[in-house]
Amino acid sequence: MTKILLIGTLIIAIAMLFLLVKVLLRRGGEFSSQHIHDSKAMKERGIHCVMDQDREMRTRSRLAVEEKAKR
Repeated sequence: MTKILLIGTLIIAIAMLFLLVKVLLRRGGEFSSQHIHDSKAMKERGIHCVMDQDREMRTRSRLAVEEKAKR
């Protein structure tokens, strides 16, 4: 049990080290955004964040959201 715990901790430590190296050695080192609205591929497919889709539906018609929820 202890051996498995040590191996798991070592794997996590190595992963954290790689992430740190990525941030420190890259020019302007920062992690890319993980939000849907920042993804070029999602924009090309027309996929939006659920909050944006809800806001869009509510601006079209308040009844459209309520009718869809009743179904």
